[in-house]
Amino acid sequence: MTIRKYLKDHWLLLVGWLTFIAITWLILWLSPDMVINVSVIGYLVLLEGLFLLLFLTIDYSLKKRWWRSLDISEHPPSLQHYLNEAARSEEKIVQEYINGLLIEHQQVIQQAINNQQDQKDYIDSWVHEIKVPLAAVDLILQSIEDDIPESKYYLVENELNKIDEYVEQVLYYARLDSFSRDYLIQEHSLKEIVQSVIRTQGSYFIQKNLHFSIEGEDQLVLTDAKWVAFIFKQLVSNAIKYTPAGGQITVTFSKTNEGVWLLLQDTGVGIPEADQRRIFDKGFTGKNGRTSEQHSTGLGLYLAKSLADKLGHQLTVESIEDQGTTMKLLFPFLSYFKERR
Repeated sequence: MTIRKYLKDHWLLLVGWLTFIAITWLILWLSPDMVINVSVIGYLVLLEGLFLLLFLTIDYSLKKRWWRSLDISEHPPSLQHYLNEAARSEEKIVQEYINGLLIEHQQVIQQAINNQQDQKDYIDSWVHEIKVPLAAVDLILQSIEDDIPESKYYLVENELNKIDEYVEQVLYYARLDSFSRDYLIQEHSLKEIVQSVIRTQGSYFIQKNLHFSIEGEDQLVLTDAKWVAFIFKQLVSNAIKYTPAGGQITVTFSKTNEGVWLLLQDTGVGIPEADQRRIFDKGFTGKNGRTSEQHSTGLGLYLAKSLADKLGHQLTVESIEDQGTTMKLLFPFLSYFKERR
């Protein structure tokens, strides 16, 4: 606290001092036997002023250390920092109150963290447990493939695949906050990652008679294959969902001075220009999600964007309504890994 602010806070003391001086003058003036001498009055005012200045100086010095512990001008206060420099009773009351608030806040935060961790552990356990009956149902479906009409078989298979995809989204969403503890950066073939994802979506391509092609030479990128595969799966799933039967989906690999590009281009319905800046927002379904027959959760692209950012990749979109969409995933060169441009 500056001296100016200190004096401003002690204006009542200064007013009291001036009042005391005025009363002293009045008493001397009213005394019949007292001869008023201006020099004596001046010395008296000067002496009292010096005592006041000495008092304020000592009081300011004693409080300065306490104020320094409360100063937030340079370093924002930490919720882990307790006050311990109070010397006066008034300061100790404030110190105990603030420390009590910090302790209560930490207890509430810790309880919230524990509850969140318990919920995350439950979700992880639930996801792994639910995969067992899903796999069992899939095996049962395959065993009766010849006993039911092909159209119904594909309908059931599609619904099972959707459930599996939603379960996978839940798992990755739950792991979003703990991403830093579950990734491994290595050199991977981009083409192998893409092909592994396309194989899981093969039935959708067949049912909608979609044409798929890969253009450009395979590229090696530094990334985590599991997370990138999930990102690409969300992009492919959207492309399949909003591309009419008989459409074309193309994956293109290329390399520029910025890094390696993976482009996923479809001939689908496209994204309205007004929706393009919000498609990566959590829960946003947009015009296509509301009007399409396909159900949309608004989580797929949000997870893809969030995970791409955490990996240091850049996910962007270009689209023209009724003409198609191109999703662009950039793998920037990492200089500290001495990647070749």
